[in-house]
Parts: sequence; C-alpha cells; structure tokens
Amino acid sequence: MTIKQTAGRDQLGDFAPDFAHFNDDILFGENWNNQDLDLKTRCLLTVTTLIASGITDNSLIYHLQNAKNNGVTKAEISATITHIAFYAGWPKAWAAFNLAKNVWDD
Repeated sequence: MTIKQTAGRDQLGDFAPDFAHFNDDILFGENWNNQDLDLKTRCLLTVTTLIASGITDNSLIYHLQNAKNNGVTKAEISATITHIAFYAGWPKAWAAFNLAKNVWDD
C-alpha cells in the first residue's frame, strides 16, 4: 500500500507551500512509504509519540483512525495506551483513550 497525502497542499498550499511540500512529499510521501517498518508499526509509533507529546487534537484523531485502518485492533490500541501511560503520563492516556474509544466504536 502506498501512502499519499494531500492535506498540506489542500489546507496550507497557498499560505505555506514549503511546509505543504515537506508534509505531503517528504513526511508522508517518502518517510511513510519507507519499507523498513510496516504501516501498522509506523502507526503505533506515531500514535505513541503524539500522546507522549501531549498532542490530543485532530492530528491524533487522524492517526488513531489511520492506525485502525492499517490493522491496529481495539485490544492493541488499548494495550498501547495503557503501556505508555506509565511513561508519558496518566492524564495524557485519559485524553487519548477518550479519542480512541470514539474511533474504535465507529
């Protein structure tokens, strides 16, 4: 599966064309399509990093949905968030669980 992203150009292309290029072509175009990690692992790493950084906005929702779409099960996301709660912080896990619950309940 090839990841293709257009959000950078769609949302910021006129305002920040360099950022849009880096987002769509480098981050998602090259990095996400690198074959050294499978997409499921890459999704779990991304979700973990966002939660650990305290990012619980639409970008985490997007990456939770992406994780689900790439085969991460409800049990796996629950175990992942529970595990990182001990390292990243309990309130961050609560915030992430509230978002993940909605993604996996859909």
